[in-house]
Amino acid sequence: MRTPSVALCTTADLDMPQIRDRRAAAFAAVLACLGTGTVALGLRTEDGLPPPVPAAVSAAVSAAPAPSPGSPAPMKGRPPSRGMKASVPVRLQIPAIKVDTEVMTLGLRRDGTLEVPPLRGDAPAGWYRDSPTPGESGASVLAGHVDTARDGPAVFFRLRELRAGDAIAVRRKDGTVARFEVSRVATYPKQDFPSSEVYAPLASPGLRLITCGGVFDRGEGSYRSNVVVYADPVT
Repeated sequence: MRTPSVALCTTADLDMPQIRDRRAAAFAAVLACLGTGTVALGLRTEDGLPPPVPAAVSAAVSAAPAPSPGSPAPMKGRPPSRGMKASVPVRLQIPAIKVDTEVMTLGLRRDGTLEVPPLRGDAPAGWYRDSPTPGESGASVLAGHVDTARDGPAVFFRLRELRAGDAIAVRRKDGTVARFEVSRVATYPKQDFPSSEVYAPLASPGLRLITCGGVFDRGEGSYRSNVVVYADPVT
């Protein structure tokens, strides 16, 4: 699968690692800057995210490779779930932070960078279409802006406030609902984003919500870090 990498920051800086092999069966990528600066001039709102780095991340994992340093250890006491059938996400609901948003589909641009939602305060979250659909086996990736220079707080403005146990519901096009529970929330410097951990192969469904966070660098016009929410399926 192709999955985005993270470096979500200002109105313009929508970063994501480079895609080195478009034909690769699996990609682990890092979503980049999806936030915006307040008074930062010259921001290029059309910039895409840095392309993904190829990694063996597939929806159906029969034998997962040995975890690399820093990768999460396999969960104990919870048998792998085969997951739901594929169905595009249409709505994301996170009651704890009052998020109730439509979900748009994000793909890759011709230059290999990841598309990002429109740079507006009312823009929806976006699902990266080369990751599994929410509820399928594997890590499904959704990204959203933290804020915009013009409109202020955006869809994932309060993402960092989530805590373990908070509920997440993703409504799918086929009428079903994929339900998740937050397991943890992490903030990573965008220059040291752990792609192998965030996009690690999963034998069960998983959800990753990504936005910008940390300190806002006024000189660069972007945030220095990314906030990642890890969520597991509710069974």
